[in-house]
Amino acid sequence: MDRRTFIATGLTMIAAPAFAGGHGRLGQLEGRSTHTSSGTAEIAGDTVSLLDDFFLDNAPDPVVGLGKDGTYDPSTFMGELKAMRGASTYTVPAGINAAEYNEVYVWCRAANVPLSVARVN
Repeated sequence: MDRRTFIATGLTMIAAPAFAGGHGRLGQLEGRSTHTSSGTAEIAGDTVSLLDDFFLDNAPDPVVGLGKDGTYDPSTFMGELKAMRGASTYTVPAGINAAEYNEVYVWCRAANVPLSVARVN
């Protein structure tokens, strides 16, 4: 292996986890309530991440939370959405067991509707 190939391989191995997520449960975000959204969501321990490929069209008052089987749980509120595109990370509130949830939500507090949902495996 020449030096250039070695360096390129090393950089790829370092950068890949930032895009692919850690070792959590992954799901693909889909837009809801006439909004367009895409990208990958991950639940890993007490952390929820929207990965580099995340996108949400312009929406009012978006927040991040968890749900189960099609129902958003407002007690899982993790804060306002940090950006409409790109990676961001959120901490699951104390007392909430993220393993009991199978969906990541971007929720609109103003209209009380989902903007984006990812079913995680």
